Amino acid sequence: MKKRIVVLTGAGVSAESGFATFRDSGGLWEQYNVEDVASHDGWLRNPGLVLDFYNARRAQLKDAKPNAAHLAIAGLEKDYDVDVITQNVDNLHEKAGSTRVLHLHGELTKVRPEKGIYDISFQEDEVIDVGYEEVKLGDLAPNGRQLRPHIVFFGESVPAIEKAIDMVSRADILLIVGTSLQVYPAAGLYRYAPASAPIYLIDPADVSVYDRRITHIKAVATAGMQKFLELL
Repeated sequence: MKKRIVVLTGAGVSAESGFATFRDSGGLWEQYNVEDVASHDGWLRNPGLVLDFYNARRAQLKDAKPNAAHLAIAGLEKDYDVDVITQNVDNLHEKAGSTRVLHLHGELTKVRPEKGIYDISFQEDEVIDVGYEEVKLGDLAPNGRQLRPHIVFFGESVPAIEKAIDMVSRADILLIVGTSLQVYPAAGLYRYAPASAPIYLIDPADVSVYDRRITHIKAVATAGMQKFLELL
């Protein structure tokens, strides 16, 4: 039986693909007020602005290519049973060939019908894959409601977190790439790894998480994955 590797990825794994991240210097946060384009309240105030913002990101994603880190993670499937849990909304893991990817914060290429002010739940069969097409005000779901990005906005729950916890709890090896473990609830996922599972953290920054199981590979994602493969 193959060992199970669970991979948790963050923005750092896509940065080397030239896909701008919210928190990078010069990133998208600087061009927009976060609360206007990435919160539930922002959607209620000005859905047109939010749609335009994600249309621009979708257009950018169309030409983005997976980098060596994405490809190395996908390549692990040759010898291991691999689950990828990503905080990223891009599809670069899928482009690289990873076959089991759980998106904690939603997917840029998908939309779903908006609900009422206090109802932000959804059913999986309501999610629509639009690829890289634009979505405008007046574009409606089959149920007649306005389509909104299939993104977890600030102020909304993370519906996939329980599934992610289950994946991590069954890991033989936990690999964390491109995240400094500062964004919750994803930041706490490593705590659910079995006591016997080694944890590898690839990030160029100093980390404030101390766990004797964690081996910190202080490098960007592409170089860090090469080092991880050597350690395996």
